[in-house]
Amino acid sequence: MATTTTKKTAKDKSKVKELEIFVWQGVNRKGKKISGELPANSIIELKAQLRKQGITPSRVKKKPKPLFGIGGGDKAITPGDIAVITRQIATMLGAGVPLVQTIEMIGSGHDNGKMRKLLGDINIKLSSGIPLSDCLRDHPLYFDDLYCDLVASGEQSGALETIFGRIATYKEKSEALKSKIKKAMVYPVAVLVIAFIVTSILLIFVVPVFQDIFSGFGAELPAFTLMVIAISEFMQAYWYFGLAGLYIAFFLFKRTHRNSLKFRDKVDVTILKLPVIGDLLEKAAVARYARTLSTTFAAGVNLIDALESAAGASGNAVFRDAILEVKAEVSSGMQMNLAMRNCKIFPDMVIQMVAIGEESGAVDDMLSKVANVYEQQVDDAVDGLTALLEPMIMAVLGVVIGGLIIAMYLPIFEIGKIV
Repeated sequence: MATTTTKKTAKDKSKVKELEIFVWQGVNRKGKKISGELPANSIIELKAQLRKQGITPSRVKKKPKPLFGIGGGDKAITPGDIAVITRQIATMLGAGVPLVQTIEMIGSGHDNGKMRKLLGDINIKLSSGIPLSDCLRDHPLYFDDLYCDLVASGEQSGALETIFGRIATYKEKSEALKSKIKKAMVYPVAVLVIAFIVTSILLIFVVPVFQDIFSGFGAELPAFTLMVIAISEFMQAYWYFGLAGLYIAFFLFKRTHRNSLKFRDKVDVTILKLPVIGDLLEKAAVARYARTLSTTFAAGVNLIDALESAAGASGNAVFRDAILEVKAEVSSGMQMNLAMRNCKIFPDMVIQMVAIGEESGAVDDMLSKVANVYEQQVDDAVDGLTALLEPMIMAVLGVVIGGLIIAMYLPIFEIGKIV
């Protein structure tokens, strides 16, 4: 019996994945003409879903696929997209629009085909009586356990509008924090990659031209020039090995990082020890911890489950293990601020704020203030890091490229002195 149920579930999921997008026109209960797009297995099923929503369909047809697959707007759904629709749901629920109609309106009006399909599938299940949290759990790629648990708590408490507002704020803050971290990482990497490409071009294509000129001098070249020429000859002969080596190293690192939890944990530990960058990531982890715990605790989730969610959202193995340790000690009856102090990883200010919150009964409010403080510190740190790296990178570029130019012109200067 269990095997049959499993096969049936797998079959149902495959049907969901193969839903077609239909374009429809119809009239609602108020007699107003409306139209939209929805996914369904067939035209008959789509018409039945529309009638359940009080819409009398007048025209339904399968949406034509774009020529050569271009122009369909089927972009990948990003966490930023989820944050946007979460805010839209919160706004529409706050305006008194029913949940089913809210999902249908957002889905039919979205310009991304994949998002229309996702929301259409959720709307079909929601219309059939399945709770929204269960509908979202069928799409774990876009809605994680934290998101679904918060929605479930909102359904149980009857405060779905408030919960979606808090989730939207959490997602927006989280995406803003990610954007700041990426900004801090991408800028120096991009400049260094460009510097590497420029240096490689000089060594492979420009230095050989000077080398041919020097060969007619018949004089001994300076040691610095000989060193640059040797590097140039090596790159001319083996550049493809170097390129292949870099690609293989990147591929192996990415694959190992994806498949090995132990390796990811070691990378996380190492990154926190880096100067400047480590401090920035530590502040970001504290901000995520405080924001996640504040959101879940305010939504009515018990402290133990809230700490579990915060551990998963911390973004770093060191903080994940520390939060799980806090969870274990809180489960045994210890106050959270004491458990955090025992970990010796959380800043004193954070611990003191949590202690004040526990004494006053406003832990969620204090954690929200902590999150705001550390998110601002991350913002300031990113701006400071960018300002610090700009002159350093320019200095490195000047030394490398300037050194190559000096190495090439040094023999010409020496000959000028002799003449």
